[in-house]
Amino acid sequence: MQRERAQKTCHRQYGHAHDSFDTSRPRGPVIAMTEFSLKDLYEDPRTPLSSGSERAELQAAILAETAARLARPLVAVDIGCGDGEATAVAVARCKQTHRADVTFVGFDWSRAALDLARDRGIQVARAALGGAGLPLADASVDVVIMSELIEHLVDTDGALEEVARILVPGGTLFLSTPNLAAWYNRVLLAFGVQPVFTEVSLRGVFGRPGSIVAGHLRIFTRSALEQLLSSRGFVEISVTGAPYHDVPRPLRPLDRAFCRAPGFASILVVSARRPM
Repeated sequence: MQRERAQKTCHRQYGHAHDSFDTSRPRGPVIAMTEFSLKDLYEDPRTPLSSGSERAELQAAILAETAARLARPLVAVDIGCGDGEATAVAVARCKQTHRADVTFVGFDWSRAALDLARDRGIQVARAALGGAGLPLADASVDVVIMSELIEHLVDTDGALEEVARILVPGGTLFLSTPNLAAWYNRVLLAFGVQPVFTEVSLRGVFGRPGSIVAGHLRIFTRSALEQLLSSRGFVEISVTGAPYHDVPRPLRPLDRAFCRAPGFASILVVSARRPM
């Protein structure tokens, strides 16, 4: 009965994967923007849509463990799902985990990304975090996933308030984002080099390693992210470290070792709850 209710709720709110999404509410981009050029960036096929399998596996494992512990049907929305690779990892992990019964829906702004996610079998919809907000009722979902999204947002406060609005009391936010204070960024900054993950232009990479513009607007340390989440009312904030897939191969063992100290890790993987 609970599974049937969850499925009906999901179909009523989101439609089927190949149906047109409800247009009764105005929608803006899933990534809050101040310039049209940023919108263009996320539709550019050269902009990366995936951010590393190890981070996705870790986040999926934490999600599946949470779902198994609750042992009831859950509805999860992946905001900024991109090409659906990380969502598909979470779907597979939950299917492999006893009593982890989760129905997933992916939201994104990019039509190209949604097409790729749909091809992976993910139920998707083009929807907004900014502007009028997500076309979801208050307290309507159990889990919100924000993988490598918050660093692209202008209004992080508004985004987290919107997440809190759609989460049920006691619902969980799973969030991952690059770490400004990653071990190698501390070294780079000491030598006057722009830290990895940070960007000063939408048209090129300047002053740091790498060559791909990703559109990062906000880069967090562990303490800054924890304080921001707490300020928006989230509780039971837990942070785990994850490696970065673009670290040069000889340095990857060191990068994985620093995951044991999340404040120095490449990627911050966070779980937090909306209070009951």
